[in-house]
Amino acid sequence: MAVYTPVSAEVLAGFLARYDVGELVSAKGIAEGVENTNYLVDTTTGRFILTLYEKRVDGGDLPYFMALLDHLAARGNPVPPAIKDRDGTAIQTLEGRPACLIKFLSGVSVSHPTAAQARAAGVAMADMHAALADFPETRANSMGVETWPPLFERCGRSLDAIAPGLYDDLGFAIDRVVGAWPQATLDTVTIHADLFPDNVLMRGDAVSGLIDFYFACTDLRVYDLAIMHSAWAFDATGAHYDAAIGDALTAGYEQRFPLSSFEQAAFPTLASGACIRFALSRAWDWLNTPADALVTRKDPLAYVRRLSHYAPELVKRTR
Repeated sequence: MAVYTPVSAEVLAGFLARYDVGELVSAKGIAEGVENTNYLVDTTTGRFILTLYEKRVDGGDLPYFMALLDHLAARGNPVPPAIKDRDGTAIQTLEGRPACLIKFLSGVSVSHPTAAQARAAGVAMADMHAALADFPETRANSMGVETWPPLFERCGRSLDAIAPGLYDDLGFAIDRVVGAWPQATLDTVTIHADLFPDNVLMRGDAVSGLIDFYFACTDLRVYDLAIMHSAWAFDATGAHYDAAIGDALTAGYEQRFPLSSFEQAAFPTLASGACIRFALSRAWDWLNTPADALVTRKDPLAYVRRLSHYAPELVKRTR
């Protein structure tokens, strides 16, 4: 995990001089997420997001992400493409880190979505998948099913410092879910892979933005819906499932992509996989995030509790 060093106003002003975006008025660090360092930047002509890509985001993947955003924006999806400088360059370097100035989208992320907002988000995901049907580029899932066992072993018995018995519980669940993964029987497309409520901007009940595509990859289409379902349909602790939210999200998605009988049967396994993926990545960050990092650590147990909803037989203890 990288240590996030704040960027000075002087350095930011010099960086913005490459663009036709006016002069720096203010910049504020955004302490959300664990992948990148983000600043909300106001200039004399408007508002932007400056993203500095930290260790977990490979700079070599940035052309893929930028091409994906350009593709979606060109087809009318509410996404924030990178802004090009006067030389036509989107991907920059700032203080030794890859950096992009990103279009700012209005709207707010909601921590407690309504059923109407969940339905709209499901529709937006389906529209995104449809728009990506002809996207030609591919990228392996950096947090795909094959990465879970080695990440689990890297966390090791330190997991029990988060909660007694967590190492055994997750090990048991990983063995079962990886063994049942339906890779060969479902559609593979480009997916967002991280469409949490804080990555969807709303204006009322309408979606105004889909953001943070830095886990986007080629994987199972319905797995994207399962990730979203596990993120939206529970409270922050993961202990309480809201069926109205989960059903609305799925119904919105099915307006464009009705789930087949095979997809319905596979959904609990896919959602269990989503729970394992985020429990593991959160556990790793919990164990390795520096105390002075400009990020917010997230509770890995909230996803172990979600796993109890989708596959109670996989979790031997109540968290």
